[in-house]
Amino acid sequence: MSNARILLVDDHDLFRAGLSQIIDGHPDFDLIGEARDGLEALKLARDLQPDLIVMDIQMPISDGIEATRLITNEVENSRIVMLTVQDDDEKLFAAIKAGAVGYLLKSTNKADFIAGIKSVLDGETTLPPKMARNFLEEFTRVMEAQDNQEAEETWPDITSRESEVLTIMSSGASDKEIASQLSISVHTVKSHVRSILRKLQASNRRDAARLASQQGFQKNNKS
Repeated sequence: MSNARILLVDDHDLFRAGLSQIIDGHPDFDLIGEARDGLEALKLARDLQPDLIVMDIQMPISDGIEATRLITNEVENSRIVMLTVQDDDEKLFAAIKAGAVGYLLKSTNKADFIAGIKSVLDGETTLPPKMARNFLEEFTRVMEAQDNQEAEETWPDITSRESEVLTIMSSGASDKEIASQLSISVHTVKSHVRSILRKLQASNRRDAARLASQQGFQKNNKS
């Protein structure tokens, strides 16, 4: 099995030299090129077609996030691990969105750095524990917001009066009790109930109450 071909991108010469020794000194890695900024990284990525790019996030001319976006769009099967000084969630989300598949802190030790690179080469994602936790929490929040938006978009047009009827009906009240509480006729209550069942496509009053409870209908009321 051939060694993994790695391109290293960092504008700090001393730091890059240290990483070069780590990468080139590993028996499973070949350091095939080095770049000092994002545009130089893009050119080398096109020419060398590396298996993995280790990319600094803060660089002149074109930063790591922009370079990642360009390389991901132009170089097929590119795998990019971002390097950063601090665990910045905003930068993490931007890097993942740009196409990065890993995120390593510059303060990580040699063993964890190598393990992170190997993880990405094996098709996995590598993130510092705290950032991984924050990323999952943010992903959950976004998915819940999306689900709530979809629920709102599909909820029928329940009027304010129908909402009042549905709220009381959901407690198990009869038509007569609903009429008494709202000071309307039983005939009007029955008309509202029929409309509610039709709009919710509910088979009965209990089914309508269940659907209303699931969807949180009150935030969608219209007068």
